Amino acid sequence: MAGMKKLMIIGGGAAGLAAAVAATDALRAHGVRVGADGGADAVEVTVCEADERVGRSILATGNGRCNFSNARVDAGLYRNAEFVGAALAQLRAQGGHADGCEEPGREKAVRSTDAALPVHAACPDPVHAFFAGLGLVWREEGEGRLYPLANKAASVLDVLRAGARDAGARELCGCEAVHIDPPSHVGDRFHVRFAGGAVRHAEAVIVATGGRTARGLLPEGFEATEPRPVLGPLRTDSRLVKALNNIRVRCAISLMSPDGDAKAREEGEVLFRDYGVSGIAVFNLSRFAEAGDMLRIDLLPRMDAPMLEQLLLERRSRLFARAGSCTGDDVLRGMVLPAVGRGVLKAAGLRAEGPFGKRDAAPLAAALKGLALEVRGVGEPQQCQVRRGGFAVEAFDPRSCASRTMPGLHVVGEALDVDAPCGGYNLHWAWASGMLAGRAAAERLMKEAVDHA
Repeated sequence: MAGMKKLMIIGGGAAGLAAAVAATDALRAHGVRVGADGGADAVEVTVCEADERVGRSILATGNGRCNFSNARVDAGLYRNAEFVGAALAQLRAQGGHADGCEEPGREKAVRSTDAALPVHAACPDPVHAFFAGLGLVWREEGEGRLYPLANKAASVLDVLRAGARDAGARELCGCEAVHIDPPSHVGDRFHVRFAGGAVRHAEAVIVATGGRTARGLLPEGFEATEPRPVLGPLRTDSRLVKALNNIRVRCAISLMSPDGDAKAREEGEVLFRDYGVSGIAVFNLSRFAEAGDMLRIDLLPRMDAPMLEQLLLERRSRLFARAGSCTGDDVLRGMVLPAVGRGVLKAAGLRAEGPFGKRDAAPLAAALKGLALEVRGVGEPQQCQVRRGGFAVEAFDPRSCASRTMPGLHVVGEALDVDAPCGGYNLHWAWASGMLAGRAAAERLMKEAVDHA
């Protein structure tokens, strides 16, 4: 190689660390030394992190447990699904880690439905093979969610940092990049400006700064959508939910536009809060929710409205036969929690302690099948797991996450306009896009070195 080349990775979160490991592995696999002390023909790989340490975002995921991937990743679940599908297809064509479990004769613990007994098997997914090669052991929980066997996010961060460090990458913390100047001519480098005035240079740059990436970080010409927090609770009309604060229900919940068009539907647990609703089902709907939309909560999703109305009438008849009277509270006792029942009765325009007549069955059934809440916005932004928005994917090649117009510049992870529901999918995208960019950047640097030799 003709002189030391430099790869700068801006951001030491999930995508940035995956890029560092993938790049250093690719370089070493081709006999290229990594690190500033590797000599003139080496490649220097540096992870620049604005925080005082790398990986803080990883440690916060999954309440500290890190749902780092999913056993059944589907590109169709992602925003900009076609782009993501092409990227994941490229990664599958490449394979996983150089030391991954697809290597003949090697086995790695990949999943277990029993938390105490990991199972050893092949890793068909390249992201899973990547982590198996780094030594991570994990288990599979409900809906395909993958968690480290140690049940701590630190296990994921530890293997990533060790993998990058052992391959020669270095961490540079407390360095906030504020703008990237593109090369001014053929053979020039990128000039990365940092808060405080420092300028560093690199032949290739990977932007992995997450959902809060400032539009001004990239050179001019890249379209971006202002990121907004999603995968979090929703603030709603609070007149009904205040009395239900901290109550959980299993239900189906639909998101409707102001015109009544269905936007999305989820089933699962909903947690009422004094400001609105929370829970994984709500988190997933928050990706599509806008102020003015309506949430409709179906408390009995396995029963249609006519069947439910008939059930309410039958319950009323039995109660009258037994006690000689029946109130709204009486007819819902044993069907839903008392506080939820009173909320539903209020929504139906009925009195909890008043007599329940035959004509009341229809409005009560309707309220049980479609408890309506108007969306006012995001409930608690700090609880949101990702941000929707970022740089438009059309400007980047999905096979490498490289700019189509500015060779050597890559944007990965949440900095791109890609997001997905809960379940490990967003971290999976961070690892996958980081791996693609790291490998592509390494390949470019090696090719440039040969061309200039």
